[in-house]
Amino acid sequence: MERRPLLVTGVALAAVAAGGGALTYAMSGTESTTGLDRYSAVTVDGEKGLSGTIAAGRIASKYSPLPWIGGETSDLKCPDLKAVAGTEVTCTAKDGDGRDLSIPVTVVRADASSVTWKFERA
Repeated sequence: MERRPLLVTGVALAAVAAGGGALTYAMSGTESTTGLDRYSAVTVDGEKGLSGTIAAGRIASKYSPLPWIGGETSDLKCPDLKAVAGTEVTCTAKDGDGRDLSIPVTVVRADASSVTWKFERA
């Protein structure tokens, strides 16, 4: 019995598994840096901030990028996010079964031109 085909198959399966793991890791990120420009910036309590519509769109695209990451969402809404490190807001949505979801969002860092923020999956 020749072992070479078995070895090649094993190496190929390991490569596919590693690639799948790397893809899952890359797609499951919850941190985002968004530029504050005339389209995305708003004023929140006298401070520059990120439009809740922009944050909701980004969360919607990242919440369930692959079937095994997160779950389906609908009716995602976020309040405007003040561009000050430590600011926390809660976005709301419905899950695939129609139940209410609360999605915490936190500003990690901010400067005059961008805000870095992250969300948590339920």
